[in-house]
Amino acid sequence: MSSLYNFKKIEPVPTAADFIDIILSKTQRKTPTVIRKNYNIGRIRQFYMRKVKYTQDSFEEKFKNILDEFPKLDDVHPFYADLMNVLYDKDHYKLALGQINTARHLIDQVAKDYVRLLKFGDSLYRCKQLKRAALGRMATIMKRQKDSLAYLEQVRQHLSRLPSIDPNTRTLLICGYPNVGKSSFINKITRADVDVQPYAFTTKSLFVGHMDYKYMRWQVIDTPGILDHPLEERNTIEMQSITAMAHLRSAIMYFMDLSEQCGYSIEDQVKLFHNIKPLFANKPIVLVINKIDQVRPEDLPAEQRALIEEIMNQDNATVLTMSCYNEEGVMDVRNSACDKLLAARVEMKMSGNKINDVINKIHLATPTARDGIARLPNIPDGALSKTKYDPNDPNRPKLEKDLEVEAGGAGVYSVDVKKKYLLGDEDWKYDTIPELWEGHNVADFIDPEIEEKLEALEREEERLEKEGFYDNNEPIMDEEEEELRNTADAIRERKKLIVQAHRTARGSKTAIVPKKVLAKNATVDEMNDHLSKMGIDANAAVERTRASAVGRKRTRAEAIPDEAVKDADAAVRDEVVTREMSNLGFRNVKQKKEADKQKKLNQVQNNKMGKRGEADRNIQTKMPKHLFSGKTSMGSRDRR
Repeated sequence: MSSLYNFKKIEPVPTAADFIDIILSKTQRKTPTVIRKNYNIGRIRQFYMRKVKYTQDSFEEKFKNILDEFPKLDDVHPFYADLMNVLYDKDHYKLALGQINTARHLIDQVAKDYVRLLKFGDSLYRCKQLKRAALGRMATIMKRQKDSLAYLEQVRQHLSRLPSIDPNTRTLLICGYPNVGKSSFINKITRADVDVQPYAFTTKSLFVGHMDYKYMRWQVIDTPGILDHPLEERNTIEMQSITAMAHLRSAIMYFMDLSEQCGYSIEDQVKLFHNIKPLFANKPIVLVINKIDQVRPEDLPAEQRALIEEIMNQDNATVLTMSCYNEEGVMDVRNSACDKLLAARVEMKMSGNKINDVINKIHLATPTARDGIARLPNIPDGALSKTKYDPNDPNRPKLEKDLEVEAGGAGVYSVDVKKKYLLGDEDWKYDTIPELWEGHNVADFIDPEIEEKLEALEREEERLEKEGFYDNNEPIMDEEEEELRNTADAIRERKKLIVQAHRTARGSKTAIVPKKVLAKNATVDEMNDHLSKMGIDANAAVERTRASAVGRKRTRAEAIPDEAVKDADAAVRDEVVTREMSNLGFRNVKQKKEADKQKKLNQVQNNKMGKRGEADRNIQTKMPKHLFSGKTSMGSRDRR
């Protein structure tokens, strides 16, 4: 159910300081910011006039939003007008909105005056000072609205927390003394979740729940408890209940606690009912006796029963009993209150002036008699029975249920789904394979001796099994299958040879051990064996190695390196380097060095692009003067 009044959409009201910052920042962002001394004086005047006008328009827009969104007490429903008067004080509320409206007119006047002066500015300095004076006076006017803006923000926050109450819809209003079971009742019949505690004044504001009854949506309002004292002595919590009872067209449900566990006697509760009875005028009244699990009306003394009967007789109130504890009679109370309210609303509409206009537009068409023949209503036989056909009627058609009973009942009878087939020949319905193709039944073209042939094959299989024909586990292959398998084996063998040859041509896939590691772990004998396998005489090199191990000084002749060993080392080194380059995808070392050089050159440009550029966000003025400069106290005047 959507309410006519939704105060949650009101925008927040900024403080006076935030208001000024928002407007001046917007002016700085949305208007030109660069002006030169050598500009034409007309251009300079237009520059500063535009700033003053834009600031005035921004203030005007903000003020207009505030004045339009906040509800006007003269335009809203009287219920909301009185409720806001109770909660926020009508005079204070109107005064705050009036202050905002006055500030809007003052700022408009300041802008007009200074724009008129700017038209006659004779220099850049004069125009700039006029602009500063205009914005300064606007800011001063805003600072004076500090209290009004703070008050309106508090009002907005409280308004957004108010429940959305539709004053014109079907409403049940629950009222009575504190702690008589009002919140427990609304929790039972609606989707609301109101706090329930065993002490008075747990409910301090209006709560709304919604329910469905007779395919219509109803709202149920739980009001705070009220006490029996004069109107001028009631506090804000009680006045919310009084306001709801006075202005909402609803069914009044007055709750009473006969057990007096609420802390108030039956006489006090009856007295309160008579005290607020003028608020119930022209509204259906339901007197709800709660907590009957403790005390029932028939258990009361005669004097107290007489008080309740007096309310029932004099005030035309309906007395209902229930207990929220064991939920006895809760739904009956709800339904009775809803029915009584519906009857009252219909009666009110019928007694109004608009009903005549509606009735005049309604026309009931009645057919005229065509002839003098009496056409009485005809009810077929069995139409009034529980089943479609009367079972005693001998002419009624036989149903599938009758066939089931005749065949033995459920679980024995099987429904014949083929009996209603519409085919060209009735004999086709129960064919073994009832499938048609090109107008012919497929079953008509099946070999009629197929079953005899199948039985002959099965007998032959049984004979072969008995003779042991299938006892041999060797696979039975014919010549074609055997040839196919041999060809596949030859292809697989050929593939293996190709893969091995390819791997041999590419070289070993194992990691190449560096020469330093080999030299550290290798022995002299291993080196001698390795060089011997390569066809190189390494005796001289072995002798020198062993001689140097015992510390003997070499002669000049021995110091001359063996050419064969040098050639062997160079050949091994070249082989290792060539293999490593081949694994990396290079032909030689020179090509690898050139690739490394090109890689470094390409990375230079990427490193440059990683630095700050003209497309990066750049805030030229990190501390705008209009936000950070003002009256200085002791200390530096450097605003930066």
